[in-house]
Amino acid sequence: MNNNTYTFSPDTHRGKNVILIAFEYNQKNKQALRNRFPSVKWSQTKKSWYLPDLPVVRQQLGMEPKSGVQEKMMSLCGMNQKAYAKMHDQLLLKGYSDNTKRIYMAEFYHLLKLLKTYPVEQLDTVRLKDYFLYCVEKEGMGERKMNGKINAIKFYFEQVLHRPRMFFDIPRPKKPLVLPKMLSKEQVRKVFHSVDNLKHLVALKLCYGAGLRVSEVVNIKINDIDSTRMVIHVVGAKGKKDRYVPLPEKLLPLLREYFKKYRPKEYLFEGKYGGAYSKSSVQQVFKKAMKIAGIRKKIGIHGLRHSYATHLLEDGADMRFIQELLGHNSITTTQVYTKVTPQRLSKVKSPLDSL
Repeated sequence: MNNNTYTFSPDTHRGKNVILIAFEYNQKNKQALRNRFPSVKWSQTKKSWYLPDLPVVRQQLGMEPKSGVQEKMMSLCGMNQKAYAKMHDQLLLKGYSDNTKRIYMAEFYHLLKLLKTYPVEQLDTVRLKDYFLYCVEKEGMGERKMNGKINAIKFYFEQVLHRPRMFFDIPRPKKPLVLPKMLSKEQVRKVFHSVDNLKHLVALKLCYGAGLRVSEVVNIKINDIDSTRMVIHVVGAKGKKDRYVPLPEKLLPLLREYFKKYRPKEYLFEGKYGGAYSKSSVQQVFKKAMKIAGIRKKIGIHGLRHSYATHLLEDGADMRFIQELLGHNSITTTQVYTKVTPQRLSKVKSPLDSL
């Protein structure tokens, strides 16, 4: 399919954002479009073929990414529009991850909306403390949310306005020590046995078998898997760090079967419209498998990564080695798994048992 043959225009159809596709009508162009996007639809009212307006679709069509920055900026007042735009530009220049940019811009926008016509640049430490208290007391924001908010506003004043350490005296909410939730090996087996779709099974087995984050799983490309050295190259993971993790021997035959069936072109797991498979899809697969397996624990797909680390620890793996496999910056982060290892806890004899 040659994109130069087609023109694309954003529109709405039945209350949803879509991309209309226009081209010189002939059977060859029509078939090329349907071959590239089997789920493309025809709208009788628009007299046009269309696809959903999604980031991955825009990428496949060679269109500019859809940005809500301009739209949000126009909803702000006066000088705060410029502040919002400067914040966005500085985050781009600093090369922050998409997730960090999204969080920082959302938190900064929340502040600017509340300020209305009051210029954000004129806020001092006292006014900002009042704002943080409002977020906690009136809007009920938790520790994680508040830390993200403080980091975002700290970034604006220090990195955009270049004010030195004006947030030194702002207290940080204490983070609660939340122990990782995990599954036993038997429960992991039950989850896998509850999945009958090959693509879904391979994705879940990578989460557990290699201890990967779901974002790392969906971003694996075919060239990242080295079956000769039996390793997976995890590229641009959290903190923009690469690392290698072992490729489980039991997974290799399943991967080969999967490749023959699905024939992915770039990403190991490709979405409906090309590009990388969505994280939410894999999360839903795990949720469904847990339900079918009859496991009622309140645990997300990240629990497979926690289970991987815990089971390695139980099998005698070195803590530093586990830290490298997980891609943790600090050994302290990895040491939390010692607190949830069932074998370690089972060795402790309660005084009640000796009465």
